[in-house]
Amino acid sequence: MKIDTLTLFRPDREHALSEGIVEMAEQAEAMGVDGVFTPMVDNDAFLPLPLIAEHTDEVDIGTRIALSFTQSPMVLAYKAWDLAQYSDGRFSLGLGTQVKSHNERRFSVEWTAPNQRLREVVESVQHIWDVWQGEADELDYQGEHYSFDLMSDLFDPGPIDHPDIPIHLAATNERNLRLTGELADGLAMHSFNTPRYVEEVIRPTVSEGAERTGRSLDDVEIVAIPFTITGTSEEELAAQRERVKTEIAFYGGHTRTYHDVLELHGWEDVGERLHELADDHTWAEMTHLVTDEMVDAFAIEAHIDDLAEEIDRSYGDLADRIQLQHVFTGDETWEGLVEDLHSL
Repeated sequence: MKIDTLTLFRPDREHALSEGIVEMAEQAEAMGVDGVFTPMVDNDAFLPLPLIAEHTDEVDIGTRIALSFTQSPMVLAYKAWDLAQYSDGRFSLGLGTQVKSHNERRFSVEWTAPNQRLREVVESVQHIWDVWQGEADELDYQGEHYSFDLMSDLFDPGPIDHPDIPIHLAATNERNLRLTGELADGLAMHSFNTPRYVEEVIRPTVSEGAERTGRSLDDVEIVAIPFTITGTSEEELAAQRERVKTEIAFYGGHTRTYHDVLELHGWEDVGERLHELADDHTWAEMTHLVTDEMVDAFAIEAHIDDLAEEIDRSYGDLADRIQLQHVFTGDETWEGLVEDLHSL
């Protein structure tokens, strides 16, 4: 199984964005980590990637994820084209919608027909790339939400050596899961998932979408980004277990979109109570509602020496690669984990 690091570069929020990026990327590649991916949380997902590409030779790089509606598909196409060329074809474009409140209130972006708009983002970006690569005669994409029909020679970057840029979608609801199966190269699953939900809902739904366009589930790379509880002592495990409880409470309380996972396990009443408490930011009470049974379902928990085995037990038959959200330290514990996962 491939292993990636999904890295937030400013865990203490006091250092410059660029601090530690080069060292982290070089260490990750030296240890055999397969990919270094950057999220869009409190910084831009694209900005660190040129530095990572410049100082590595083999690791996959990409956004995990960039937001789909906060910038034009043309802008996304340009960024991805440049990064694919600069990284010698190692870049993949990870896209997600975010939720309505963040689009409207954090980014001041209109929220309409998100599934159809996401489809048009993917289709138009792919069409723009085809034009630049010379595989389409002219720019002519007409959708309900986006249209593109002007590309002068001056603004056409022209062909590159690695034009087949994978697009991975972060999908949670069934419509977007089907869309991933229809059009995308990969699925970046949300951490608010369980192996049972992946097996019973996500994989069948992606497969259904793939069949609509003559594809199969094998054509879609399934990427798991689970909550993990690990360390070298019982104290570390206990501290991380409390952190994961807080994260489960946060996602379960703030986003009804994720309640399908809770309902599958019979925890819909917990989801409703979390939602009621979320507006008051009563984190202690919310976290108290997250039971040990829920943590066991959502998270992979093991001593660092046994983590690879637990990852394989939970997702070995369900995912093609695993992305860990811990801050990459480059120490021997990571090296052993990478070796263990690659040996599975």
